[in-house]
Amino acid sequence: MSRYRFIEVEKVNHAVRTLCRVLQVSRAAYYHWSIHPLSAHASADLVLSERITAIHARSRQTYGAPRVHAELRICGERHSRKRIARLMRRAGIAGRVPRRYRRTTVGDPFTALPDLVQRDFTPRHPDELWVGDITYVRTWEGWLYLSTIHRLLLAPGGRLGDG
Repeated sequence: MSRYRFIEVEKVNHAVRTLCRVLQVSRAAYYHWSIHPLSAHASADLVLSERITAIHARSRQTYGAPRVHAELRICGERHSRKRIARLMRRAGIAGRVPRRYRRTTVGDPFTALPDLVQRDFTPRHPDELWVGDITYVRTWEGWLYLSTIHRLLLAPGGRLGDG
């Protein structure tokens, strides 16, 4: 809500002089605003701003000016992308930028680790083979690191079992 509109609403409760002083608006500017209606372009901007806000909300606040512009073009409305961007800036609306991909694990090609299991996951003796893995999961509080250790047992009869 603009200051002038606020003064217009509150002038029934307070003096215009007091409202203008508190809101740091000159009385002449307020009276000029109250006498002269909005221009056709300014009123069109208000209507367009409401459409932009609706499209932005429908996109879960992800669309920026190019996508909002494309959406309006699909609906048959023709406006410049710069006008859409200006109205979005004025309304404090911005699209979300996708997160940049960040590589977290960089393998060292010169470190050769021996493959002790050699892709043979059948243990010959009890408590002989253990396998594990570590991963990370993004949570609301940050990264959660998850590690698993799995013991492969030799079941009775020589079959592979889980431990």
